Amino acid sequence: MTDISTLIDHAAVVDTLHRYTAGLDLGDADLLASSLTEDAVVDLGPAMRRIGYDFPPLAPRDTVVSALIGAVGPLDSSHAISNVRATFDGDVATVYAYAQAQHYKPGTGSDPSVTRHALMMNRYTATMVRDGERWRISHLEIANAWFDGDPLMLLGE
Repeated sequence: MTDISTLIDHAAVVDTLHRYTAGLDLGDADLLASSLTEDAVVDLGPAMRRIGYDFPPLAPRDTVVSALIGAVGPLDSSHAISNVRATFDGDVATVYAYAQAQHYKPGTGSDPSVTRHALMMNRYTATMVRDGERWRISHLEIANAWFDGDPLMLLGE
C-alpha cells in the first residue's frame, strides 16, 4: 500500500522533471538550475550517439545550465514528460520517464509552412536527491527511443 508521503514525493519528482524541461523550453537558466544539484551530471551521450553525434556528459550544474540553455534555449522547443515511475530510498529517488521533445529553429515553430524539425522520444533515467523541500537531479541519463527529422537542428545548423 502506498502512503501519502510517497505520493507527495512522487509529485515532487515529477515537478523536478517539469522544472528541468520547462527551463529548456523557456530558455530560463534559473528554472533549469532549480532542478539540478550543484554537482549534477547530465549525460546526453546515449541519445546523441543514436543520431550520430558524440557528446560528453555535462557537469557540474553551471556547465549543464550554460551548455543546455545555449543550445536548446534559443530554439522553439517543447518537452512533454510522461510515464513517470519512481522508487524511493529515504532521500534518494530513482526516476524513469519518457520525454518527447520537438525542436524548431528560433521563431519558426508556429509557422505551418516550416517542416524542418527534430522530434525525439527519449528515455530519462534520473537519480534525484531531496534538498530540503525540493527534489533535485543529481544524475540524468538521456537515451533515445526514436527520432524524426533533421539531427542538425540540435547543433544549431
